[in-house]
Amino acid sequence: MKHLSVITLWYLLLANTTFAYNRQDTLRGSNGPGRSWWDVERYDLTVKFDTANQTISGKNIFTVRVVDVPTDIMQIDMQEGMRITEVWYDGKRLQPKREGNVYWIQYDFHTWARGKQQELTVLFEGKPRKAVHPPWDGGLIWTKDSTGKPWIAVACQGLGASAWWPCKDYQGDEPDSGMTVNYTVPEGMRAIGNGKMIAESRRDNYYSFTWDVKNPINSYDISFYIGDYVNWTDTIHGELRPLGLDFYALRQNEAVAKQQFAVVKPMLHCFEYWMGPYPFYSDGYKLIEAPYLGMEHQSAIAYGNQYKMGYLGRDRSLTDIGMGFDYIIVHESGHEWFGNNITTVDAADGWVHEGFTTYSEMLFVECMWGKDKARAYVKGERNNIANDKPIQGAFGVNDDGSGDKYDKMSNIIQMIRMMMNDDEKFRQMLRGMNKEFYHKTITGKDVEDYIIKTSGLDLTAFFEQYLTTRDIPQLEWYIKKKQLYYRFNNVVKGFTLPVAIHTNKAEAVLHPTDEWMSIPWKRKGFNIEVSDDMLITVKY
Repeated sequence: MKHLSVITLWYLLLANTTFAYNRQDTLRGSNGPGRSWWDVERYDLTVKFDTANQTISGKNIFTVRVVDVPTDIMQIDMQEGMRITEVWYDGKRLQPKREGNVYWIQYDFHTWARGKQQELTVLFEGKPRKAVHPPWDGGLIWTKDSTGKPWIAVACQGLGASAWWPCKDYQGDEPDSGMTVNYTVPEGMRAIGNGKMIAESRRDNYYSFTWDVKNPINSYDISFYIGDYVNWTDTIHGELRPLGLDFYALRQNEAVAKQQFAVVKPMLHCFEYWMGPYPFYSDGYKLIEAPYLGMEHQSAIAYGNQYKMGYLGRDRSLTDIGMGFDYIIVHESGHEWFGNNITTVDAADGWVHEGFTTYSEMLFVECMWGKDKARAYVKGERNNIANDKPIQGAFGVNDDGSGDKYDKMSNIIQMIRMMMNDDEKFRQMLRGMNKEFYHKTITGKDVEDYIIKTSGLDLTAFFEQYLTTRDIPQLEWYIKKKQLYYRFNNVVKGFTLPVAIHTNKAEAVLHPTDEWMSIPWKRKGFNIEVSDDMLITVKY
């Protein structure tokens, strides 16, 4: 038990520096010594559903590559409610020890050669956590459709995929060679998954459906939809080649779903124009009716907006513009570029996923109704900003920061676009990001550096201000003796923005800092106006 004791002490010391976070948060959110020396190459997952008892069982074959000097301990994540029953390697049965939501597997892993692939088989069973308020408070959803037939799904982004299957539940490690998932369900039900279905079989009173994912995929994106589904297909001529589209709706909702889902084709063309080619051509695009609001499951988008326009029939921007499209289809599909293609290593950088995806709503509005409507829409979303805490979360503890990573971050991106003052350059920046970081896990700092390099703007203090503090910069100004005096309050050292001001007879572009500055201003009066594209407040 020597190795386990050392690792326990290491994690406890780290946990003591994370204030309100506990050891389980650190185990989940950090790439610790039980994880860091191995990389997931592939998963082959098999899951059987017992709908009567609401339990599941199965096995997961881990194909891993040794990327660093191994410790003699491996961390496999499997949350309470579920349990690992057996672990096998090279014909040997290993003995895992549980600690909360983690299993520690001890073995002579130091004998594994660096750079080599190895394979472990993990068997599991249990009663997974039920979702309380999916997708936010996630887990499995066991429900029935309007005709009384079983309808089962999962949403687990914040909770983690280890709520229902054993994995390396760490956002920074995706299976580089994809995975297969086999779902076995009672007769009369259909199981839809990520990627493309490669096999279907029947045995006794059960049906099995095998889905193959060709691309790297985040563990929380692995999902299933079990119910009485109908399917129809379509194709768009994408930037790279024809892209297959699959749509799944409950049988009784087929007609309304075909009408609602028609937006997918113009939406995908719009997103390819702005953000680059769809990132998962080999896995296709699917939109699937789900028993919860929605989720960005890669190549298998969950849809539960009740076939309403806007967000469950209301406009989050309070402009009426949002009532022109189905929010869930557009937002969750935008994640295919930001969140699924570009994935952050740590949940603390969730602003990359949610900020750019929220901005993709504006891009869709711009494609459909023009730039003025798009600008009005993104500014309208400011009414959702809380400024409760920093957008960027705490690292290493699975903290995804403030909910302002959606609408506030979208407005921050709009500020960058306005400062660039070149829409084509901005478009190429978005496309370049999806090319540079194609199928990669990256840090928020990587994205910041890319934007700074591509835009040509010095945004170091800008990102520090808007990501690591909750404070909105305040422009303070007054006029005295034909001089206009101005400065920023509530800002970090070095912060500045180009701020356009004007009256009906004069205008100027200021570059305020936290120090008082002035320019000649011969016009009288206090009717100076500041562009409302900037997320700042004004005091005079």
